[in-house]
Amino acid sequence: MKRIALIAPAALLALSACGESTDASEEAMADTVEVPADDAMAGAPDPVVDSSLNAADTASVEDAVDAATQEAEDAADDAQAAADDALSAADAAAAASAELEGAE
Repeated sequence: MKRIALIAPAALLALSACGESTDASEEAMADTVEVPADDAMAGAPDPVVDSSLNAADTASVEDAVDAATQEAEDAADDAQAAADDALSAADAAAAASAELEGAE
Protein backbone atom coordinates (compact mmCIF):
# COMPACT_ATOMS: atom_id res chain seq x y z
CA MET A 1 0.00 0.00 0.00
CA LYS A 2 2.89 2.33 0.76
CA ARG A 3 4.31 1.67 -2.70
CA ILE A 4 1.06 2.75 -4.32
CA ALA A 5 1.04 5.93 -2.22
CA LEU A 6 4.58 6.72 -3.40
CA ILE A 7 4.09 5.75 -7.05
CA ALA A 8 0.71 7.43 -7.66
CA PRO A 9 1.91 11.06 -7.31
CA ALA A 10 4.90 10.37 -9.54
CA ALA A 11 2.63 8.82 -12.18
CA LEU A 12 0.29 11.82 -12.04
CA LEU A 13 3.19 14.22 -12.49
CA ALA A 14 4.49 12.19 -15.43
CA LEU A 15 1.07 12.22 -17.10
CA SER A 16 0.62 15.95 -16.54
CA ALA A 17 3.97 16.59 -18.23
CA CYS A 18 2.71 15.02 -21.47
CA GLY A 19 1.10 18.24 -22.73
CA GLU A 20 2.91 20.32 -25.36
CA SER A 21 1.75 23.78 -24.31
CA THR A 22 4.53 26.04 -23.14
CA ASP A 23 2.07 28.33 -21.37
CA ALA A 24 -0.25 26.75 -18.84
CA SER A 25 -2.80 29.54 -19.24
CA GLU A 26 -3.06 29.01 -23.02
CA GLU A 27 -6.46 27.68 -24.04
CA ALA A 28 -7.34 25.82 -27.21
CA MET A 29 -7.88 28.28 -30.01
CA ALA A 30 -9.82 27.90 -33.22
CA ASP A 31 -6.59 28.41 -35.18
CA THR A 32 -5.15 25.20 -33.82
CA VAL A 33 -8.16 23.07 -34.74
CA GLU A 34 -10.33 24.61 -37.43
CA VAL A 35 -7.69 25.99 -39.78
CA PRO A 36 -5.92 22.65 -40.34
CA ALA A 37 -9.30 20.99 -40.91
CA ASP A 38 -10.33 23.68 -43.39
CA ASP A 39 -7.01 23.34 -45.20
CA ALA A 40 -7.45 19.58 -45.47
CA MET A 41 -10.91 19.99 -47.02
CA ALA A 42 -9.92 22.82 -49.38
CA GLY A 43 -9.79 20.62 -52.50
CA ALA A 44 -12.86 18.51 -51.71
CA PRO A 45 -15.94 18.99 -53.89
CA ASP A 46 -19.15 20.35 -52.39
CA PRO A 47 -21.70 17.74 -51.32
CA VAL A 48 -24.45 16.94 -53.81
CA VAL A 49 -27.95 15.80 -52.90
CA ASP A 50 -28.84 12.42 -54.38
CA SER A 51 -32.57 12.68 -54.99
CA SER A 52 -32.93 8.95 -55.62
CA LEU A 53 -32.14 8.28 -51.95
CA ASN A 54 -34.95 10.52 -50.74
CA ALA A 55 -37.66 8.69 -52.70
CA ALA A 56 -37.67 5.54 -50.57
CA ASP A 57 -40.74 3.35 -50.88
CA THR A 58 -42.29 3.63 -47.44
CA ALA A 59 -44.32 0.45 -47.81
CA SER A 60 -41.29 -1.68 -48.63
CA VAL A 61 -39.37 -0.20 -45.69
CA GLU A 62 -42.26 -0.95 -43.33
CA ASP A 63 -42.51 -4.50 -44.72
CA ALA A 64 -38.80 -5.02 -44.14
CA VAL A 65 -39.10 -3.74 -40.57
CA ASP A 66 -42.10 -5.99 -39.93
CA ALA A 67 -40.27 -9.00 -41.34
CA ALA A 68 -37.20 -8.30 -39.21
CA THR A 69 -39.36 -7.85 -36.13
CA GLN A 70 -41.16 -11.14 -36.75
CA GLU A 71 -37.85 -12.93 -37.30
CA ALA A 72 -36.49 -11.53 -34.02
CA GLU A 73 -39.64 -12.58 -32.15
CA ASP A 74 -39.40 -16.09 -33.60
CA ALA A 75 -35.75 -16.34 -32.57
CA ALA A 76 -36.65 -15.16 -29.06
CA ASP A 77 -39.42 -17.77 -28.83
CA ASP A 78 -37.01 -20.50 -29.96
CA ALA A 79 -34.44 -19.38 -27.40
CA GLN A 80 -37.07 -19.40 -24.63
CA ALA A 81 -38.19 -22.91 -25.63
CA ALA A 82 -34.58 -24.13 -25.57
CA ALA A 83 -34.06 -22.58 -22.13
CA ASP A 84 -37.26 -24.21 -20.85
CA ASP A 85 -36.11 -27.59 -22.21
CA ALA A 86 -32.74 -27.18 -20.53
CA LEU A 87 -34.35 -26.32 -17.20
CA SER A 88 -36.67 -29.33 -17.47
CA ALA A 89 -33.71 -31.59 -18.20
CA ALA A 90 -31.81 -30.15 -15.23
CA ASP A 91 -34.81 -30.70 -12.95
CA ALA A 92 -35.17 -34.29 -14.18
CA ALA A 93 -31.46 -34.92 -13.62
CA ALA A 94 -31.67 -33.51 -10.10
CA ALA A 95 -34.70 -35.68 -9.34
CA ALA A 96 -32.95 -38.78 -10.70
CA SER A 97 -29.85 -37.99 -8.66
CA ALA A 98 -31.91 -37.56 -5.50
CA GLU A 99 -33.70 -40.83 -6.21
CA LEU A 100 -30.39 -42.66 -6.65
CA GLU A 101 -29.01 -41.22 -3.41
CA GLY A 102 -32.18 -42.27 -1.60
CA ALA A 103 -31.87 -45.84 -2.96
CA GLU A 104 -28.35 -46.28 -1.61
